[in-house]
Amino acid sequence: MSRLWHFFQTVLGVVFRHPVTGTSIITVLPDDRIVLIRRRDNGLWGLPGGIVDWGEDLPTAIRRELFEETGLELTKIRRLVGIYSAPDRDPRMHSICVVVEVEATGKFKPKDVNEVLDVKAFHCSQLPPGKLSHDHGQQLQDYFAGRTTLA
Repeated sequence: MSRLWHFFQTVLGVVFRHPVTGTSIITVLPDDRIVLIRRRDNGLWGLPGGIVDWGEDLPTAIRRELFEETGLELTKIRRLVGIYSAPDRDPRMHSICVVVEVEATGKFKPKDVNEVLDVKAFHCSQLPPGKLSHDHGQQLQDYFAGRTTLA
């Protein structure tokens, strides 16, 4: 299966030769907890987010992905945390990830159960131990350090 996936990635790379644009969303609740999702594809915790759809701007993609993956409603985009573009940051494809900090309200109820196993909020000192999905650990480190990163 991994050989087939590698072949598929290679074909896509040759045909399109452009990275895909996506977003990661650092969602801060009123009690300062950070929202993470447990991904169905790898079982790891990570930030909600996803690919920007054709004809969609970033704020719309952020609102849509946050709602689909957590059930939360976006109330405010606070700031740009960074743009991450390393070709190996996402094991599935070369993607450019725009990371933002947002405020949101509502109840956890993921709509996209094909991608999300669980949604939880964590205090920054109690993030799940172990590796986070993709480069989300680095994104969170940069966020907690107050950096705006271009990587």
